Amino acid sequence: MKPEPVGLLTRLLREAFVGPPGPWTYFTDTTSGSGVFGTLGEVTAAQASVKGGPGGTTIAAHVHHLSASVVISRLELQGESPSRDRSRSWTVTTVDEAEWTALRDQLREEYETLLAVVKSRASWDEESIGVAVGAVAHAAYHLGAIRQRIPSQ
Repeated sequence: MKPEPVGLLTRLLREAFVGPPGPWTYFTDTTSGSGVFGTLGEVTAAQASVKGGPGGTTIAAHVHHLSASVVISRLELQGESPSRDRSRSWTVTTVDEAEWTALRDQLREEYETLLAVVKSRASWDEESIGVAVGAVAHAAYHLGAIRQRIPSQ
């Protein structure tokens, strides 16, 4: 009997978005809050709207794109076939404080919904494991891209 991947997948998703749950990690820093949400915690709307890095994207754009991608992963795990066209997910570039708060809240809500879907999934096959691992890898990539755009203190 093969073990179900739920425990590992939820740990990886939590590490990407919340940070590591213990003294060691799979891929983030070992400091508390080193996931996406902790990284975004001190970022202001003005900082989130500064263009930088390859393509001149903003932190706000990465957060909007990541939120849309999490939705796609969730829908796929629920058996739907959503469009993989993510071009519209890059349309948010600048935000005011209210929009920035709403964007971060939306990402947290989408993450929590995805996490619940992963936890409740009854069976796993190669495709569904690939979707979940892809969501982790994609979040880890954007975590790095976001960190590179945070201005030095």
